[in-house]
Amino acid sequence: MIEAIRKSWLKRRIEEGVRRGFQHAYETVKVDPGQFLLQMRASYGLPITTLQGVYSVEMVNLDTVAGRVIQSGMKMAAAEGAGFGLGGVFTILPDLSILAGITLRMIQKLSLIYGFQYGSEEETAELWIAAASAAGVDISRELLEKEVVSRFVPKVIQRIAAQASREVVEKWSGRLIPLASSLIGAGLNYYFVRAWGARAQAHFRRRHLEQRNRMLIEGAKLSASELPKLTS
Repeated sequence: MIEAIRKSWLKRRIEEGVRRGFQHAYETVKVDPGQFLLQMRASYGLPITTLQGVYSVEMVNLDTVAGRVIQSGMKMAAAEGAGFGLGGVFTILPDLSILAGITLRMIQKLSLIYGFQYGSEEETAELWIAAASAAGVDISRELLEKEVVSRFVPKVIQRIAAQASREVVEKWSGRLIPLASSLIGAGLNYYFVRAWGARAQAHFRRRHLEQRNRMLIEGAKLSASELPKLTS
């Protein structure tokens, strides 16, 4: 009985922490596409001059860059979890807030790597659909069509928070053990970001391949329409 009450309390605390963390990240965290384009060229060696140039890059190269971004996020999350983990259960909320920021920045970078920006409201909504996919939440397209972004995003964040709390409550119960909480915090954050990163990458990779195929079909149609002009 006591164990059930403790886990129920921890679940509510985690859900609220994730919700607040992602809401704060939504309002404050944004990777600058132009700066990241320079990083993709200088640090990752992608031969592109615009973000749309990723559609001419071999998939294996994009996947390699995505893997490096996920690895970087995992290391940052582990370091942050180790530090806040020293406080045990009392530092769960600030830990989750920073973890949400690290996770959202990673998802934004993955979005750009696979050719999707988030400047317009529609693109922002698509980014949060990807975040939900990373959390293991299936967001109906009908919800997006019925809602403006200002109402859509908070609802998505709430669903992400509910799913995340179910996903980690059993493991994060170890944060109640002060002496072990630092190592537990580092390990849990590390694998949390790894799992979310893998799911987000799969989401963007699938969309990228669909877009690349559409571009090939449109290119073939354009070439076919130009053929009669060349032969006349």
